[in-house]
Amino acid sequence: MSLFIKKPLDQLLKMASDPSKGLKRTLGPGNLVALGIGAIIGAGLFVRTAAAAGEHAGAAVTLSFIFASIGCAFAGLCYAEFASMIPVAGSAYTYAYVTMGEFVAWVIGWALVLEYALGAATVSIAWSEFLNKLLGGAIPYEWCHSPFQKILDGDVMRYGIMNAPALIILLALSLLLIKGMQESAVFNTIIVIVKVAIVVTFIAVGWQFINPANHTPYLIPADAKPALLPDGSTYSYESIWDHGWFGVIAGAGVVFFAFIGFDAISTAAQESKNPKKDMPIGILGSLVICTILYILFSYVLTEVAPFTDFMLKGKEASVAYAIDAYMPGYHWLSTLVTVAILAGFSSVILVMLMGQSRVFYSMALDGLLPKVFSALHPKFRTPYKSNALLFVFVGLIATLLPGDITGDLTSIGTLFAFVLVCAGVLVMRKANPDAVRSFKTPWVPFVPIMGILVCSAMIIGLDSVTQLVAFIWLIIGLVVYFLYSKRNSLLRNPKVN
Repeated sequence: MSLFIKKPLDQLLKMASDPSKGLKRTLGPGNLVALGIGAIIGAGLFVRTAAAAGEHAGAAVTLSFIFASIGCAFAGLCYAEFASMIPVAGSAYTYAYVTMGEFVAWVIGWALVLEYALGAATVSIAWSEFLNKLLGGAIPYEWCHSPFQKILDGDVMRYGIMNAPALIILLALSLLLIKGMQESAVFNTIIVIVKVAIVVTFIAVGWQFINPANHTPYLIPADAKPALLPDGSTYSYESIWDHGWFGVIAGAGVVFFAFIGFDAISTAAQESKNPKKDMPIGILGSLVICTILYILFSYVLTEVAPFTDFMLKGKEASVAYAIDAYMPGYHWLSTLVTVAILAGFSSVILVMLMGQSRVFYSMALDGLLPKVFSALHPKFRTPYKSNALLFVFVGLIATLLPGDITGDLTSIGTLFAFVLVCAGVLVMRKANPDAVRSFKTPWVPFVPIMGILVCSAMIIGLDSVTQLVAFIWLIIGLVVYFLYSKRNSLLRNPKVN
């Protein structure tokens, strides 16, 4: 039987229309928009902005956000068509199963682990960093950093042991998800209101302290002076991907992490009250709102503080650093921002963990993963065992790996998923031209083709180590597929269930 055997669209739609089975439908359009904003605005904006500016794009990180948003817009339009057409859990994995077959679906499902699981780990690491900032550094360096991190403290080099606060927040949010999606959505909506208010406040107040000199030169020059790092070494901008327009593209690959989340809405399709109408609203609405805020935020941040500062002092908590160092009289805002960011990060982690558990839920229903991942709680009707196992997996990553590594891996996994979703629209338009589409991607094939090209460019712009680790992760996934998933696929072996 072919590796590219496809799941019948009618079978999926029949499953989605049966309210007596599967996940509980509790989410309306407002919940979905809030879910998207809750996932999007987080570590990508508050931490990765500084990383992209300091390492690649400089003040032109604003252009990096614009470039990344274009790729997201193309992909978002494609996601909206699929989400309205196939309103079941699973996101890009499910779409690929219908359009390109089981093997491609497995590859994309495996890649989504890089997006959602590693995304949750990355944000929990950032959560730990901001908590320590709020507490004035009360948490010893050893217990809030990974074993692969070190810092020169006077004459002593200190090494991390494990990131304990990251583990604690992951446990709390995993328990909330097990309790129920409606409770999680209410918590998320409250946090979103606070988070957006803080972003707007920073933009409004920071505008008074912008220094045009920090945007001169706008692009990092090839002969830029090396930046000093916390461990005493220096960071060179000689690489083609660390200055000029190529630096902007590389920066887009880094800040792309800031847009991750709108696609997570599609994993909640089976919990939406009216998915065919509400899913496009949730996906595109949250993307538009966040893009506007991102462009304004990155402009103000890099106008207030020079990008080289973020390499030495402000990378982990760039917003609070910029306020304390360059906005005198607003220390209260620094504290408020830190508290709000902690809460905001919590909503991002919540949605990432939700998205991963729903992808695993769909894969387990198809037999590609063990049944434990599709087991629903008898009372809450949530995939509680999957949430518990994910806590262990994500917790290990968050406590043992630094945020830079997990953040870039998250970006590459997401970009790969976006490329396949855009390709899937092209395939589905040809293979199922008469299928009911409540929302249709405009300007096909231009939009999906551009989505493929822009997202592929950002993948190329990421560093070679990230690309290598992602390739190794793919190889591991192929081994799992051929040893377990292919043999247990319900589509291949309907009598297995």
